[in-house]
Amino acid sequence: MDLKELINDCKNNNRKAQEQLYRLYSGKLFAVCLKYSRNYAEAQDNLQDGFLIIFQKIGQYSFKGSFDGWLKRVMINNVLQQYRQQTFLSLVNEDIAEDYEIELDDDDISLDYLLKIIQELPDRYRLVFNLYVIDGYSHAEIAEMLNINIGTSKSNLARGRMILKEKIEQLKNEETNKFPSAK
Repeated sequence: MDLKELINDCKNNNRKAQEQLYRLYSGKLFAVCLKYSRNYAEAQDNLQDGFLIIFQKIGQYSFKGSFDGWLKRVMINNVLQQYRQQTFLSLVNEDIAEDYEIELDDDDISLDYLLKIIQELPDRYRLVFNLYVIDGYSHAEIAEMLNINIGTSKSNLARGRMILKEKIEQLKNEETNKFPSAK
């Protein structure tokens, strides 16, 4: 069965087609959920909720543009909607002059550790960090998506980067102290 036929069957509420679509895309979309969620269990919940929305809205997909991109947008919007219902995004505008860049060598930290420390970021920082750094949205788009102002988006990104940089430096220091170089 080709993708167009699978999508059309899902539009007709064919359960087997929905199951096949889930199996085909759940891994990729779980990775999206994991980026935006606080932990694994929350990511699983967001994935399940997101697929319910996908099956409800699949009739809106008109075969224009990438289906993968459409799925990802629906999933991200679902996760963001969970956070919009909370009040943590009402942060006052903060000016942070310094832009924290994090430079990593391939051997510096594991991908698992990086994902773990990103998930540990406060919600407002994690969401903006992922939207801006990982998914490439502009601050104007993020501000609209999260219903915050552009300055808050920039501030949240800078604070998130600062926290990540501190955690990475802390890990490097711990590793250096664990294995001091021989003189």
